[in-house]
Amino acid sequence: MDKHLKAVLDVIEAGRDHVVALTQDLVRIPSVNPKFQTRQGLNREADVQTRIEEELRPLGFDLDRWDALEDRPNVTGDLPGSEEHSMILCGHIDVVPVGNQDAWDRDPFGGQLEDGRVWGRGAVDMKGGLAACISAARAIRKAGIELEGRLSIHSVVDEEAGGFGAMDLVNRGGLKLAKHAIVAEPTWGNVIPTEGGLTWAKVTIFGKQAHAGWRYNSIWPQHDGPTRLEPGVNAIELANRFLSALRDFESSRCRLNNHPLLPAGLATINPGMIMGGAGMDHDGNPAVMTNAAIIPDVATIVLDYKFMPQEDFADVQREFEDFVAHFAAMDPWMRDNPPKIEWDLWGLNFPPMNTPVDHKLTKSILSHATEIQRASPIIKGMEGVTDAAHYAGKGVVPIIYGPAGNGFHGDNECVEVDSLIETTKVIAATVLDICRVKS
Repeated sequence: MDKHLKAVLDVIEAGRDHVVALTQDLVRIPSVNPKFQTRQGLNREADVQTRIEEELRPLGFDLDRWDALEDRPNVTGDLPGSEEHSMILCGHIDVVPVGNQDAWDRDPFGGQLEDGRVWGRGAVDMKGGLAACISAARAIRKAGIELEGRLSIHSVVDEEAGGFGAMDLVNRGGLKLAKHAIVAEPTWGNVIPTEGGLTWAKVTIFGKQAHAGWRYNSIWPQHDGPTRLEPGVNAIELANRFLSALRDFESSRCRLNNHPLLPAGLATINPGMIMGGAGMDHDGNPAVMTNAAIIPDVATIVLDYKFMPQEDFADVQREFEDFVAHFAAMDPWMRDNPPKIEWDLWGLNFPPMNTPVDHKLTKSILSHATEIQRASPIIKGMEGVTDAAHYAGKGVVPIIYGPAGNGFHGDNECVEVDSLIETTKVIAATVLDICRVKS
């Protein structure tokens, strides 16, 4: 084993309580994403970031802190070095709500150390992973090793609600980015170099408002003459037909778009929200949704639209817009009143990530995880989306790798202590490979 690597691993092993204690500290500071729940004392993201600054400052990191969203700060720390061998270690500090607290066996923000696990909301998703990143950097510094490449720690907010903290960070560019990144989301020790893209799209379908009492005039043949009332067109029924056609379109996409590291059929298009009614409100949704005596003239459908790592977003847009245009062309009304499509609804967009399995970063993590972990790692894709997408969208080469645990987004969340230690060691070893040791 290389002497530098041995020195770093020895520091981690001798001080293995550090990553555990740091994880406990972070869990004990509630940082529920305020977009999901606002309650006194639960939205302490700023306090979490202060605790992280307390860890990084003594290690010589050049710190920066700013509000990515109102009163919701990001923190970055940098150890100077070359850009060619630069690397980011990233984690998010926001967590989802506790849910039913009665379902928890322990205090959700107690950070208890029991049964070889740290318990509490955020323990595995993903304060444990972020603590492993910081502890890995600490071990390198404690071993007296100087890196050739710049090493950055990124602690961001809002991943659970769309990643707008990471988006703000990467859009700043410059020294906020690097050549490589590890995002320490929980992967159970597996190596994840790829995830599909995701956007939210809104389809607005237009009908023609009329009184429901004259619905027969719209659906049953009437003599067309000067006394005939102008028929209404029910936008909700058009939306129903659209959803049926969309299901077939989705099936064809799932059959034809695959990636070797992802489950077959992942290119799904989920109709997640639908509203129908009369008139258009200022937000582009139906204004009246409480009167069934009106033939509705507006229906809006919000889609959770996934696409594959190897797909280009412009091609995905074009394909869907062609489908909608052909669907509308089959109906005389919709030919003249085509549906409206809005992409990146509310700014939500996760670019695809497709780091090659033979990239040096992938191979480094896999090699060290194989040597260090109790469980053999596998290379696989991520079914969901993470902040790694936002780095990939800016040209950074990311990998998702982190510890094992249970209960994320559920009750009794925990992270395994042994896995925390292993994750810290693997990340530190990978940093030595990518950033290189200064001679």
